Amino acid sequence: MNQPVRPPKTVVQSIGYSACPHDCPSTCALEVELIDERTIGRVRGSKGNDYTAGVICAKVARYAERQQHAERLLHPLQRAGDKGSGEFRPISWDDALDIVAENFLKVEQRSGAESVWPYYYAGTMGLVMRDHINLLRHVKKYSGFHSTICVNPAFAGFAAGTGRIAGSDPREMAKSDLVVIWGTNPVNTQVNVMTHATRARKERGAKIAAVDIYMNGTMQQADLAVLVKPGTDGALACAVMHCLFRDGNADWDYLNQYTDAPRELEAHLRTRDPAWASAITGTPVETIEAFAKLIGDNKRAFFRLGYGFARSRNGAANMHAASCIAAVTGAWTLEGGGAFHNNSDIYRLDKTMIEGLDVFDRSVRMLDQSRIGAILTGDREALLGGPPVEALIVQNTNPVSVAPDQTLVKRGFARDDLFTCVHEQFMTETAKMADIVLPATMFLEHDDIYRGGGHQYIILGPRLVEPPGECRNNHEVITALAKRLGAEHPGFAMSPRQLIDQMLQVSKRGTLAALEENRWLDCQPPFRQAHYLDGFNWPDGKFRFKPDWPNVPFRSPYNSGPVAEMPALPDHWTSIETADDEHPFRLATSPARNFLNSTFNETPTSRTQEKRPTVFIHPDDAAAQGIADGDYVVLGNTRGEVRLHAKLFDGVRRGVLIAESIWPNSAYADGCGINTLTGADAIAPFGGAAFHDNKAWVRKAAG
Repeated sequence: MNQPVRPPKTVVQSIGYSACPHDCPSTCALEVELIDERTIGRVRGSKGNDYTAGVICAKVARYAERQQHAERLLHPLQRAGDKGSGEFRPISWDDALDIVAENFLKVEQRSGAESVWPYYYAGTMGLVMRDHINLLRHVKKYSGFHSTICVNPAFAGFAAGTGRIAGSDPREMAKSDLVVIWGTNPVNTQVNVMTHATRARKERGAKIAAVDIYMNGTMQQADLAVLVKPGTDGALACAVMHCLFRDGNADWDYLNQYTDAPRELEAHLRTRDPAWASAITGTPVETIEAFAKLIGDNKRAFFRLGYGFARSRNGAANMHAASCIAAVTGAWTLEGGGAFHNNSDIYRLDKTMIEGLDVFDRSVRMLDQSRIGAILTGDREALLGGPPVEALIVQNTNPVSVAPDQTLVKRGFARDDLFTCVHEQFMTETAKMADIVLPATMFLEHDDIYRGGGHQYIILGPRLVEPPGECRNNHEVITALAKRLGAEHPGFAMSPRQLIDQMLQVSKRGTLAALEENRWLDCQPPFRQAHYLDGFNWPDGKFRFKPDWPNVPFRSPYNSGPVAEMPALPDHWTSIETADDEHPFRLATSPARNFLNSTFNETPTSRTQEKRPTVFIHPDDAAAQGIADGDYVVLGNTRGEVRLHAKLFDGVRRGVLIAESIWPNSAYADGCGINTLTGADAIAPFGGAAFHDNKAWVRKAAG
């Protein structure tokens, strides 16, 4: 393992300003020490940005270690051995791009344009570098990309009630009397949530309550930690609302004015008491009662709802149930109260020129990102009855490590008749399966623009240093391929800065020059709009306790999963993968503190601090299996087996296993990473991957 790269002991020449590009709702505003035209020093959070508030995570603070990593890809490569062998030879950029274009054209002529599938995701959240690939897709009519791996269940569940992906100003957490952090571990994944929650505790004496499936860092810092079994959050939410109605803490004036079916909800919840919920969640009745009382006693409660508890087959229903609590109490009426998940719908940015939305053909099939294994292995249903995928270009993602149902994913990428081009920063496991590998820039080496998910800022990320070697940015690669493929559109002729400026102006968000001067743009809606005091985003203005699940306003090309079976009112929906005699455990793959999906798992400090792949298991469960702390164990289900080390931890419920982080498959003895055990069946109503919803068995490994 390489030693950590230390920032050079040289004088800082200047400070540059940027935004963190990674797949985290914090989208922190950054200040970067610039040593010279190619070298950075420390990275800090901007104190001038009142959401970032000067605080960022440790892994980004040491970004020099990643940007200056000795193993960065610096030159184009062509496969020289068998697929997956890791044998490559150097090749020029022109030759590499010619080969990619030649193969795409051959596939298009032989099998049709839909046999080419541009595949990307959120390795960067920059609107140009992430989304410009869609311009090539739309012009060429390549297969569409149904984005499902992250937000779909959570967004659908939140919008099911409010009608919109937006909520109370997240900075209002600091003005709350109670911050409820539900289904997210911001100590690991969204450090700024903890910044504002702890400020409320310090300045107002506010309480912090956390709901999660193990005693992670956030739960350990909470005043009240509510530990539930995976996939049972809906039951907890129902019991809390039962208590609020029972104890006179429901705001009937608010309910009658702002909600659709309050009396029906109250009647429905009469049988969903804490004893009922305790049997489902594993949470003691007294804890559920204490949680409900804390909410009932503190109307100025801010519900910060995360992604984790929605990554389950009943995830959308769980999110909706939790979001209903603020409507029952009327917390929306108060500053520091209400609910928040994401601010996606406040920005209203017109990305037509970036993505080619003016030439988007809705008749072209949209393939499900999460079902890439089934798609690449020829599943007719997953292919939507169309031709097989014979060519891929992959940007900003690493599906051979992160996609569910890894056995199928790896089998699909190993096909000899599949041509694959991967544009990457490191030789990831996906890059090792490619025919052509192209070296990519990092965020400080190109111009881009970012919008917060967890806050309300648009932030500019200008190019601050020169890229190393022959690295090129995503925009350069897409435009160069477009020229070779005969794809024409005005967006291909524009630079990233021109695309940013054009988008801002047509969106009535000012100009690039103004953004460059101010560094960020606050897009927070007025208080009444953010708190839905003039009505929720439905024709009647009512919060929906009774969602119309197939028609929830979410950007999706089709419904997926058992939509017809979704609960009509908040409930515990038993669609999860339940434990059984053969698979007595429920497994969740939660985020680690030093990795971000598969990003940062190449940096020495992150790897050193995470140590090795492990699984948390309750000591009593371990004893029953003859497993001691540190033992080598094997987890398994019908999808495969994974070998890693046990870590005994009484902060999980019995019958629950937690494997933090996505280590590379190569970190496991048999090359099978944790997502070998994750299913790829679609979550209702709009798809998604149930990363935290898998039954499994565990036993001590031989040898």
